[in-house]
Amino acid sequence: MSQTLDTWSVLEKLFWKDVLLVLGVIALARILAIIIRRFVLGLAEKAPPRFRLLILRTIPAIRFLIGIGAIMVIVPMLVEPTFQNIVTLVASVSLALAFALKDYGSSLVAGWIAVLENAYQPGDWIEVGNAYGEVKSIRARATRIVTADDTEVIIPHSHLWTNSIFNSTSGNRSLLCVTDFYLHPDHDASTARKRLTEVLETSSYRKQESPVTVIVLEKPWGTHYRVKGYAKESREQFLFMTDITVRGKEAIRSLGIRFAQTPFAETK
Repeated sequence: MSQTLDTWSVLEKLFWKDVLLVLGVIALARILAIIIRRFVLGLAEKAPPRFRLLILRTIPAIRFLIGIGAIMVIVPMLVEPTFQNIVTLVASVSLALAFALKDYGSSLVAGWIAVLENAYQPGDWIEVGNAYGEVKSIRARATRIVTADDTEVIIPHSHLWTNSIFNSTSGNRSLLCVTDFYLHPDHDASTARKRLTEVLETSSYRKQESPVTVIVLEKPWGTHYRVKGYAKESREQFLFMTDITVRGKEAIRSLGIRFAQTPFAETK
């Protein structure tokens, strides 16, 4: 209780000009963060593809440093920068935030951990719950991703504590894609597997020198082919799978192989 009273006695000496200065620092920090983010985004799009994700990864760190800098400027405006005053202020503010903004504070801490541990970064493709998309920005409270259907999903950082987050790229440009084919069981599996491998190897969206795998699984209703390859650009993953599907179906038909028909859908 005495700590709280000491804090208010420190703050009560503030004048309106001090309040305006604090608001000005916050506004300038916000504007600076927006300008730098737009500059880095433009730089990433103009840079060679191999540097795009590396440049995008600097945005959360820059925003974090700007926030720390703003706090370091504001604190001396609010209190006389003595050890006792700073400890008193931090203790009181922390206690108030712990009760009033528990969930928000949890998201803030989780966001810092996500940045420091590189759990995901701008440009990565992640899946959280039923949402799968490209990370566009990492803000103080939440991460914004955009799905393949151009839908923005806002995910609070607090999901780190209780949910699994699947990162398909982890800072890499390439991405493993899997395309499924379901064929009638009465066919030459060796020939079909070889032909699908050729289709995958000749795709213009495939990352050169990357491994190519075709897995064959026998099911009660037919034969399941899983065609696996790396797209050279994560943004082209759906174009890559479309290309494999279209040309793969054409190749299968040219071999005279029928496709499986089943009353139920199975993808595993």
